[in-house]
Amino acid sequence: MTRLVHPIEAESYRILRSRVDLTHLPPLTRAVTERVVHASADLAYVTELVCDEAALAGGLAALRAGAPIVTDVWMVAAGITRAGREIVCPVAEPATAELAAATGLTRSAAAVRVALDRVGPGAVWVVGCAPTALAELITLDAAPALVVGLPVGFVGAAESKAALRASGLPAVSNVGEKGGSAVAAAALNALLYQEETP
Repeated sequence: MTRLVHPIEAESYRILRSRVDLTHLPPLTRAVTERVVHASADLAYVTELVCDEAALAGGLAALRAGAPIVTDVWMVAAGITRAGREIVCPVAEPATAELAAATGLTRSAAAVRVALDRVGPGAVWVVGCAPTALAELITLDAAPALVVGLPVGFVGAAESKAALRASGLPAVSNVGEKGGSAVAAAALNALLYQEETP
């Protein structure tokens, strides 16, 4: 997509690149890492982010082909550059609340099931808030094109991301409890900004 880069963003990237050299990284891994660091002002993501270039390339190809984007919460969706795309996020829908009440799942985990019924295989999933959403996604036969798994928190966040890495699903994650809506959206935006680049 063609977008205008604001001078503040350009200066932020200049500062980031003066503090750490990421030119040794493959192109998509570098784009994701830089955008996450830019969104968080946290250079620790340089070593804590776990990217796989082939998984990122698969996610980019899926986005170029129009794959649906699913988020765990609306805060993640709000940070994604939509470019005319619909974001699927059923966490606040009545059907999700009913499923959560009937199964004992958290609302975020129930929303994963509702979303999967809606989008089927091949979607790009972005989890930036709820570790239970990521844990539920791993247990289902979702066949995602890519999972951006960056939930935050002291309960289950690090564990759910470790489980994602162990699952073999194509993914981006990080080691530890950090994460959040802004960094999850930033990781996806890095790919969306590459969408029109061959």
